[in-house]
Amino acid sequence: MSRLWDKGQPLDDRVLAFTAGEDHALDERLVQYDVKASIAHARMLAARGLISQEDFALIEKGLREVGEAHARGEWKITLEDEDGQTALEKHLTAKIGPAGGRVHLGRSRNDQVLTALRLYLKDAVEDLARGVDKVVEALDGLVDRQGDIALPGYTHMQQAMPSSVKLWAGGFANELRDDAAGLRATLRRIDKSPLGSAAGYGAPALKLDREMTAKEMGFASVHVPVTAVQLSRGKAESQVLFEIALTMQDLGRLASDLLLFYTQEFAFVKLPDAFTTGSSIMPQKRNPDVFELIRGRTATAHGCLVEALGIFAKLPSGYQRDLQLLKFPLFRGIDLCAQTLDITSPALSAVHFNEDTIRHKTNAAIHAADQAYELSLRHGIPFREAYRRIAQELEK
Repeated sequence: MSRLWDKGQPLDDRVLAFTAGEDHALDERLVQYDVKASIAHARMLAARGLISQEDFALIEKGLREVGEAHARGEWKITLEDEDGQTALEKHLTAKIGPAGGRVHLGRSRNDQVLTALRLYLKDAVEDLARGVDKVVEALDGLVDRQGDIALPGYTHMQQAMPSSVKLWAGGFANELRDDAAGLRATLRRIDKSPLGSAAGYGAPALKLDREMTAKEMGFASVHVPVTAVQLSRGKAESQVLFEIALTMQDLGRLASDLLLFYTQEFAFVKLPDAFTTGSSIMPQKRNPDVFELIRGRTATAHGCLVEALGIFAKLPSGYQRDLQLLKFPLFRGIDLCAQTLDITSPALSAVHFNEDTIRHKTNAAIHAADQAYELSLRHGIPFREAYRRIAQELEK
């Protein structure tokens, strides 16, 4: 079959398998965005008189129909296609004839795939941020239900100060709100249109209207100059993965607390049967697998970030094929975080704190610091003296 770069020479099948790798499968999620960008590009070409209005009408209708067919599962990108850009143009040309070959005028696969990727990321980070918002809502709901229950606060894994369900859940809710804001802040790098930068040096002979396509696609601005586009690759992706790593760390620490609270030694919380699993050998056990996996997936989020950073570190300017490899850790990190958020929210909604058990297992000494404050203020003695007196009382 013919690919966008084919010049008629045969290609060794091993080269195709090695260079395309998983790209054809990864590009499946980008097809709808590639359709959107391709329509915007073709409309601009027609407005500039670079293709006819008749050809544009055919291209627009064809792209919409091909995109809808893909959404219905009627075609998929194959290894023989190599990537989503080739597959889309192939299906378009098969549907509308030679006019389909005009859509690539003034484009490279480099700016084509990056445009689709950034359009996808705009949706993906907002979906993730909304997922974080739902976890925050679940924590707020826990506060509404049981926020007044007293809890011991821990330092160095020891009961240390008075706390409460409200303080415990509220702390995580606040940090997760910050994580949602961090995810949305990645738009600073994502929301720039790379379309029209072609292979990194633009198409100066064509006088493309990059502002027109950026506006139609909903980008906040155009990425300029064209030579900056390829230099930017990996930065937005890594920033998204960094915010995902921070989000997963907060979810992991939340899970770690609940795992301790669920042990018989603590017995501070009851987890619902619907979110715990059974043992294959011990009839009495219910295992908190969901929260253990939430905790463990932090490592995968870290791995995705480190992998992405390593791919584009020290690359020379201009496009390099290494950049294709960014999609795998990026998509894996996004999917991992989305799945974790989807399970965390309903799991938290069913967590129940056992007030009587908590009261029974709380050491009264957690009020020692408050007692020292009171003694210092009441008698006008230095806090350090009050501290020693309270410590001596506790040793009796």
